[in-house]
Amino acid sequence: MLHFPEVPMDIGMLKSDDGYFTATAGEVQADMKYFFVPDDGQKIPDPASAYQPDGVHGPSQVIVHSAFKWTDASWKGLPLKELVLYELHVGTFTPAGTFEAIIPRLEELSEIGINAIELMPVAQFPGNRNWGYDGVFPFAVQNSYGGPGGLKKFVNACHQQGIAVIVDVVYNHIGPEGNYFKEFAPYFTKKYVTPWGDAINFDDAWCDGVREYFRNNALYWFHHYHVDGLRLDATHMIFDNCAVHFCQYLNDEVRKFQEYVARPLCLIAESDLNSPRVVNPPAIGGYGFSGQWLDDFHHALYVMLDAGARERYIDFGSMEQLAKAYKEGFVHSGEYVHFRKRRHGSSSSGIPGDQFVAFTCNHDQVGNRPDGQRPGAFLNFERMRLAAAALILSPYIPMLFMGEEYGEQSPFYYFISHSDPQLVEAVRKGRKQEFSEYRGSGKSPDPQREDTFEKSKLRWEARTNARCSALLLWYKKLISLRNEIPALKNFYKNDMAVHVIMESALAIHRSEPGGRGRVWYVLNFNEKDIDYTVPANASGWQKVIASRETGPVMGEQAVASLPAKLMAGSVVRIPPLALCFYKSAS
Repeated sequence: MLHFPEVPMDIGMLKSDDGYFTATAGEVQADMKYFFVPDDGQKIPDPASAYQPDGVHGPSQVIVHSAFKWTDASWKGLPLKELVLYELHVGTFTPAGTFEAIIPRLEELSEIGINAIELMPVAQFPGNRNWGYDGVFPFAVQNSYGGPGGLKKFVNACHQQGIAVIVDVVYNHIGPEGNYFKEFAPYFTKKYVTPWGDAINFDDAWCDGVREYFRNNALYWFHHYHVDGLRLDATHMIFDNCAVHFCQYLNDEVRKFQEYVARPLCLIAESDLNSPRVVNPPAIGGYGFSGQWLDDFHHALYVMLDAGARERYIDFGSMEQLAKAYKEGFVHSGEYVHFRKRRHGSSSSGIPGDQFVAFTCNHDQVGNRPDGQRPGAFLNFERMRLAAAALILSPYIPMLFMGEEYGEQSPFYYFISHSDPQLVEAVRKGRKQEFSEYRGSGKSPDPQREDTFEKSKLRWEARTNARCSALLLWYKKLISLRNEIPALKNFYKNDMAVHVIMESALAIHRSEPGGRGRVWYVLNFNEKDIDYTVPANASGWQKVIASRETGPVMGEQAVASLPAKLMAGSVVRIPPLALCFYKSAS
């Protein structure tokens, strides 16, 4: 039965031959609230609810999506290869923690070159403080963020600013509190185990309806919210032994919808497999994702920037691994990995760089440290600039985590606001156990406390101090180079060479297709000068930018200027912790 508590009104439902219950409700109007009431009399929210204004245990609300007046008809989208991504958490990006509060900051993000925002999950979760991965209503937009109307205003404003929007979705599990799915259908299966509870039923009995539910959810975001892409959380935990894996099915369906809307749509996978099949086309056995996150790039780079990180990432630590991350993508491509106690991965050398999303940090890498520290809190200014150069000049799609562009120093903790005391205690114990063997400093605060959430908010005003404003300008310069120099937009690995220098630096050569428009740059991770001989195949190199020549900031040591031009065979002295970037005169 359908129950409308405010009217009040009850409407009976009929069971069809295929097992679905239906009803015709001609008197239903926009914003009316309702429950489903099964035979036992329990009032249950709609698992496909578009809005939960009173939280995960309250009634669902009717939303008329056509009532919103979009003004983005001229928006034609952006291809994935052109994106500079910016991951943000709505609740901590501004003091208000809403979609609309982000809008005034879009212009500043655009000015430094950000043209795509990736929202951490915004589907309804319990309470008003959560990373979003405990969502229990995949179609409902979080009420404390501003609900459906707030998200539409945000996407509309982004498109007017020339910024694409990607939404993080979770199709590998449903959160624990407010999870009423079992009351409706066999949405879960016991065949598989996930770290977060029951696995979604993508291949067991009665899975057809489940597959359609999540397929419809993906298209829902594209159709009703005009988003430009979805990032799928932990796709390696989407278990499916059907002939057509759900991930392949979903990508096929989104490609069809892309033809309908006539603009680029992307699906980006988070995957722990180190397997090319994630992005390979279905014709050769792949899932067909537009791209995937490249964790190995982060790990290989991070240990070069922070010596203490080698205790955490025990299978990383050599400059040869960072070179491999640049040249191939996956660092682990079949080698024995101590962390996993087995061989892991396969080669990604044949995958173009525009199918990988690279980063120096993200919500996981920051929030899953006990102290929640961002790189800006423990790396000095020159290491921050070196990290920025390593990312932005990489042959991959770069992604920044909110505040990274100015070296935000406030922490980003894990936080929740569950109403079930037993669940809260279980989360507390789980976090303590997770960090019991963590090799690092700092303690993890209570995730349920409100001040844990408040301390995680950005201090946007810090962008104006000397250190932060200098870092902002550096990011802006690097992104403009990426946009202006054709060689930096060439994602084919055959047009790139990477050489290790003295086990502490990388020399990278890139060119346009056919060898034209060559660039050469060195990333020196050493705290001392290094000498490098310019390759003999160059007729002359002109300096474009050098990180240690922009002036000392916050006490950093000034260095002598690098030569404006370099000839083949000449020796250049690269300053410590620095980037030097040259382009060929020919």
